[in-house]
Amino acid sequence: MEGSAKSLCQSPGCSIQVSRIMRPDDANIAGNVHGGTILKMIEEAGIIISTRHCNRQNDERCVAVLARVERTDFLSPMSIGDVAHVSAEITYTSKHSVEIQVNVIAENILTGAKRLTNRATLWYVALSLENVDKVVEVPSIEYESSEQQEEGRKRYEAQKLDRIETKQRSKDIILPAINVEPFTVGYSQSSLIHLVGPSDCALHKFVQGGVTMKLMDEVAGIVAARHCKTNIVTASVDAINFHQKIQKGSVITVSGRMTFTSNKSMEIEVFVDVDHVMESPKGKASAVTAFFTYVSLDKEGKALPIPMLKTETEDEKRRFEEGKHRYLNTKAKRMAQVQKIQ
Repeated sequence: MEGSAKSLCQSPGCSIQVSRIMRPDDANIAGNVHGGTILKMIEEAGIIISTRHCNRQNDERCVAVLARVERTDFLSPMSIGDVAHVSAEITYTSKHSVEIQVNVIAENILTGAKRLTNRATLWYVALSLENVDKVVEVPSIEYESSEQQEEGRKRYEAQKLDRIETKQRSKDIILPAINVEPFTVGYSQSSLIHLVGPSDCALHKFVQGGVTMKLMDEVAGIVAARHCKTNIVTASVDAINFHQKIQKGSVITVSGRMTFTSNKSMEIEVFVDVDHVMESPKGKASAVTAFFTYVSLDKEGKALPIPMLKTETEDEKRRFEEGKHRYLNTKAKRMAQVQKIQ
């Protein structure tokens, strides 16, 4: 598998690669491919390999659905004409979940040059095609060593705990803003309403996680562009947890707001609420939340300074400090990784 170390899984069918050339409709006006397009490709590779694996030894047909995406960094922008090679590998299985590690390589087909653009870890669960509320057991894989299996178990326990904590957080609401000043939270906040159609869904008639992530990236990109008034690109996405199945015919509202700015980056919080319009008594429910980080680029692709976010309310000031804490933690982790490599 390109861009990865030796395979951890010794079972057959543990890795796949899908490739696609980037087209103009995949990119922004500056020619940079949207982060949401890459996220959607990553998820599609994950759903293929995990669904294939989950049906290897099960008599009951099932489809894998995305439960969580770990933090994803965009290491290098992808451009129109590049070929994206998305390599996915199964690295751990629990009783009811599959961990997929994904690498994305961009290839310039004119020169043959390749570069790593993304690494991501995704978690899937398998749902029965006959009963979408039933979680099907996952076939186990063979590991190269017991140490690798134990490391996978630790990652599984950590993500499980984080998903529980995220689900227990109180739901937040983004209210409309009126007569707002530039560089405030209300000035750039944005929302998008989307009716889930058949093309958004997989075999079980529920929306694919990659479709949701693409819409989230679009809204976050609008927020970032409104704040900066420049070309912007996705730099990273924090862990994304999926708490609600979104069925065909539902209406989803994707809302985003600026929470923090540093000198060279900005953090946008994105919410996804689902309205099961065919089952009106249920009302709206929170389906997904995540933090997207963007950077602003000039025509040469160099980072531009970010206008300082003006916080007005106590909640905005609290969210700014929380975002600053996440920013400093991420910066410290990166410096530690660089020192470890050196």
